[in-house]
Amino acid sequence: MKIDEYSRQVLSEDDLCHLFLSDPDKKLKRVLVDSDISLPEELELLTKLTVEVYQPMNTTRLEFDTLNQHTWFMPEEYLNLDIAKYLLELCKTSEELQRVGEELIQFQEREMFPLLCYCKYLVDIMRKHNIVWGVGRGSSVSSYVLYLIGIHKIDSLYYDLPIEEFLK
Repeated sequence: MKIDEYSRQVLSEDDLCHLFLSDPDKKLKRVLVDSDISLPEELELLTKLTVEVYQPMNTTRLEFDTLNQHTWFMPEEYLNLDIAKYLLELCKTSEELQRVGEELIQFQEREMFPLLCYCKYLVDIMRKHNIVWGVGRGSSVSSYVLYLIGIHKIDSLYYDLPIEEFLK
């Protein structure tokens, strides 16, 4: 299997055979395959897979990421979540409200509210299934919004970490 410049998995013929044999319930619905594979037409009918032949993309990585933010699998409650309202309601002090407001403006300018909704969904799923994740690392710990969602455990207000560190 290879990974293209957009982090898409592109399957070879061997990868596709392995997938077919290892997934008896056929939970996977869509695959991307190398353009040099010759597939029998019956494959899609037998496996209920949608097989797409790999094509290089004529888009920037930013455009690709922006388009795909709106196609992530999330339950409707997260897709329709007013993430700004949710985060503002978590604030207990005026300092927290100020910081969350500043960060939300930055996220909104970058059209990243769907990402925040997905982060909320991801954290909720990890908590539900008792999955342990890291305390936090890198510049993400400068985001108080990500702290409130639960992505990391570092209170950037307490440690006086400027939002500019996150936005680098």
